[in-house]
Amino acid sequence: MKTISENRAFGGVQGVYSHASDATGTDMTFGLFLPSEAEEGPVPLLWFLSGLTCTHENAMVKAGAQAWAAAEGIALVFPDTSPRGAEVANDDAMDMGQGAGFYVNATQTPWAPHFRMWDYVADDLPKLLFRTFPVDESAQSITGHSMGGHGALTLAMGLPGRFRSVSAFAPIAHPTASDWGRRQFRAYLGEDEALWAAHDATILMRKRGFDGPVLIDQGASDPFLDRLTPETLAEAMAARRQDGVFRMQKGYDHSYFFVSTFMEEHVTFHAQALYA
Repeated sequence: MKTISENRAFGGVQGVYSHASDATGTDMTFGLFLPSEAEEGPVPLLWFLSGLTCTHENAMVKAGAQAWAAAEGIALVFPDTSPRGAEVANDDAMDMGQGAGFYVNATQTPWAPHFRMWDYVADDLPKLLFRTFPVDESAQSITGHSMGGHGALTLAMGLPGRFRSVSAFAPIAHPTASDWGRRQFRAYLGEDEALWAAHDATILMRKRGFDGPVLIDQGASDPFLDRLTPETLAEAMAARRQDGVFRMQKGYDHSYFFVSTFMEEHVTFHAQALYA
């Protein structure tokens, strides 16, 4: 692992690191904020998964999460959204290829060799974090924005017992029925739509739900509402009687101004679960 930078922040340290990933076969970069409590021993960990076109840096710089995490004594990890490099397949569209990994393990050419973001977030990066840093493997929660909200929800429901709580900002809620999902799943996973279901938060909510609390915030003025289809997830949560809250936030859009506005509430929500 290589240290790219470390900066003092809110009494803790905001670091940026790179490492050779076994999952993607590339070097991967991630951000990690450690609060001051980490100097005394392992602290709970909150994952933040970012959206389309983002790197590890977007949420790390724009979401305003570190101040609230420091107040709660929680670490934050900001993974990248895809493998990168000249040898990694790409696409001219902003919603395919580098920056758009969709948190799946691709099985199709030319994506399969490197686009294994499920394994990266579920296995590869956690092993490095828990081996190297003072973070508590038994106390994890997860959140994300847009494509990252999709990833947070599907990982939380797809890995029962891993995360104590899950939240999302404007998640891609039903990708198997959306322009943000069908094209990408066909390219990454092939034509068999039955294989897509494991990466659809609405389908997973209908079938199994989440074994903990859920918090969803969606901007009511989000220009991407037709692609995000938040109503499908809300209906699935209600039908399942999921322990959770779904909120439409009047006047808010899809930007990090929206995310940062409600970040304190999300960090507090996760802290309650992590310290329960």
